[in-house]
Amino acid sequence: MPLRHQAPRAARQMMRSGPHDPRPVEGAYEPGFVPVHGSGPFFCSKADMAGILIIAHAPFATALRDCISHIYGGLPARIGVIDVSPDCDPAQQVAFAHSEIERLKEENGALVLTDMFGATPANIAGRLASVPNVRVLCGVNLPMLVRAVCYRATPLDTLVDKALAGANKGIQAIGPATPAVAPPAGSCECLPAVPPVAAAAAASADCLSALPPEADLTQKAGPTGL
Repeated sequence: MPLRHQAPRAARQMMRSGPHDPRPVEGAYEPGFVPVHGSGPFFCSKADMAGILIIAHAPFATALRDCISHIYGGLPARIGVIDVSPDCDPAQQVAFAHSEIERLKEENGALVLTDMFGATPANIAGRLASVPNVRVLCGVNLPMLVRAVCYRATPLDTLVDKALAGANKGIQAIGPATPAVAPPAGSCECLPAVPPVAAAAAASADCLSALPPEADLTQKAGPTGL
């Protein structure tokens, strides 16, 4: 093998070894690689990336994680899921959710994504809202999750804003005459640019408040059910 090809391979091998490797923030195949418009690659440490925990009705949480793995050609590090089944014990799920958030959380905190407000998964997720450096968002869809993965190296309050914006922008009506939308050449919707200082008050308004310990975690079905 020519010498010029040995150094890059050795460097890649070193990055893949050890329990605390950098991991991909974007959809790159090299660990820790983040494409940035107008610059070369840089590497984010594991502690720089917020953990992500998806809590949803089974099998939605796992399906979302599988979609991310499909989009990025591999699963980014520290994305956990909890599929809540109809016969689950909410108290056990809350305990498991707390253990998962401690496993996933690093210096940049963690983001919890759940599906339907008022349902059992959202009530379980709401119990994590009082954990320091954890934010909880309801109404998760794939655009929200993709945006969260893209911006997980930004401050937690900025990550919340980006995830909410991604969820809203991802809901569009498509008609027969709707033109295909392509990003401008050289641009990336998920650029992890250096963010402005986010307002903590605005971010807190986007998060679910913690439920009281005595609250009933089971969903309340209306006339049409959930």
